Amino acid sequence: MTLLSRRSLLAASPAFAVAAAAQPNPAAHWPEKPWRVLVGGAAGGASDIFMRILEPSLRESLVHGFWLDNRPGAGGMLAAEIAAQATPDGYNFFINHIASNGIGPHLHRRAGFEPNRDLTGVARIASMPNCMITLPSRGFQSVADLVAFIRANPRAGTFGSAGVGTSSHLSGVMFGQRIGVELTHIPYRGTAPNMQAVLSGEILFAIDNAPASIQQVRAGMLKALAVSSATRWSQLPDLPTMQEAGIADFDVASWYGLVAPTATARPIVEKLSAAVLRALADPAVVQRLRDFGADPWPLAPAEYNAFMRAEEAKWGPIVRAAGATAN
Repeated sequence: MTLLSRRSLLAASPAFAVAAAAQPNPAAHWPEKPWRVLVGGAAGGASDIFMRILEPSLRESLVHGFWLDNRPGAGGMLAAEIAAQATPDGYNFFINHIASNGIGPHLHRRAGFEPNRDLTGVARIASMPNCMITLPSRGFQSVADLVAFIRANPRAGTFGSAGVGTSSHLSGVMFGQRIGVELTHIPYRGTAPNMQAVLSGEILFAIDNAPASIQQVRAGMLKALAVSSATRWSQLPDLPTMQEAGIADFDVASWYGLVAPTATARPIVEKLSAAVLRALADPAVVQRLRDFGADPWPLAPAEYNAFMRAEEAKWGPIVRAAGATAN
């Protein structure tokens, strides 16, 4: 480099610094209008309700609120793909979950679309466990009792689910793998008929949505043996986890969070994440989530992205073992 070019570079350096400092922060005035949150289910579902619970706090933090765009279909994957293809301008988001970014990538393969590549985490919001339920008259007092019965009577090892590829289906497959017994899966059209099958004695047990069965458990109509998550559930704090009950490496939780198109400006992602995490620290928000049967489960963007990738990796072998396909 010549002396002249060195002098020119040195003279220009302050100008470069000023120009860099003058670059506008895309989050400084964001949001300037209501922003869209895609929901992969009908109004009144968990995703819809979680966002409505967060709305007052988010509006207070960000001035502008959001509007919900319900796009049910393919276990949330339709809404996920719409979100990924949306303009990454900070006004398009998606409330995602285990079905869209954990199990879904193995069930609903779409050419050119990978949820955990094309969407980026804003914040994890909440989770709900599944609950292992059976008829009280069967006499099982623990998961160990059920396992002993199944091993002695493998043909009686039937479990139901809310449908092929659901977390209740894959929870049963995981349970069979962990105890070394191939169980018989009987799918139903939703959680309600699955619980009814347990109540009628049509199936031996189910590992399905915990909030859906809590009233029958409290009334003594169903026997709860364990929750599927790695930590105990706030609604039934005396009920052990599957791991505590002796089923190693068993961790299933229906989790929910907020994601954005991957190219969304990082300052906007961080600003919204901070608002969500602030809302999840509000005791009133925590209580409303728990009233619905969920527990707050906050994570910031980087940690949430790592969590989603780990979930996708975890569910691949289980989906393949279940032989579950949706397309």
